Amino acid sequence: MTSEVIVVIGAGGIGEAVARRQGVGRTVLLADINSGVLSAAATRLQEAGYTVETTLVDTTSRPSVTALAQRAADLGAVVNLVNTAGVSPNMAPPARVLEVDLYGTALVFEVFEQVIARGGAALVVSSMAGHMIPQLPAEQEKALAFTPADDLLALDFLSPAAVPDSMVAYCLAKRANTVRVRGASIAWGNRGARINAISPGIVVTPLALHELASPIGDGYRAMITASPAKRMAPPDEIAAACAWLLGPEAGFVTGSDLLIDGGVIAAMFAGKIGLPG
Repeated sequence: MTSEVIVVIGAGGIGEAVARRQGVGRTVLLADINSGVLSAAATRLQEAGYTVETTLVDTTSRPSVTALAQRAADLGAVVNLVNTAGVSPNMAPPARVLEVDLYGTALVFEVFEQVIARGGAALVVSSMAGHMIPQLPAEQEKALAFTPADDLLALDFLSPAAVPDSMVAYCLAKRANTVRVRGASIAWGNRGARINAISPGIVVTPLALHELASPIGDGYRAMITASPAKRMAPPDEIAAACAWLLGPEAGFVTGSDLLIDGGVIAAMFAGKIGLPG
């Protein structure tokens, strides 16, 4: 019997929580660019009884992503792909944010489209930041949705002159994720597979704690206070939403984005909070 494989890119808090939720009775192929983070997460999963394979991956490198997809296909039927890889505005300059969070996401979609199993489902863990900016002009959104991955960063409206700082780059990249799944859903549908995005708010992960301790931390705390939920989310809460999107009950959902932010964007809409600096 062919084994089922789930691929989780990014071994941080959300990635590990998704692997626990989706990996029972399947082979989990866990990938990350950081060997230490990858090894630690894999060990915890293996000690809990999961079947785990690991590989290093750089989502901004086509050969690296292609090798990951081939490894996954060699292990069995690739039924789930979850990409949680990304960098935050406080971690990298604008060009790097666009490279990882925008180009890397599009590249993963393109490559895994070739190996996803019929009936399979994929998603990218994006961010509520994609909902913080006004809707882009239609021609820009179509370009973000359909431009081949290797040509994306050459788009005029993504040039260094047009993207002045890392926060703008981050919001653009996350908006691109949500329109990219809309575009990719057509090709994935031809393979009998689905693809979606999820846009979490502030989740209790090392990345979020890094942001809270940074110079923009007060902005994040203000968002939590202004939101209807008035709290951060544990990774397991995000994994539960991912499980629904990846599972049969969401079989009619593709090309969509699920905002799960405790109401931060609603608070911004109501004028209770502004975009963090």
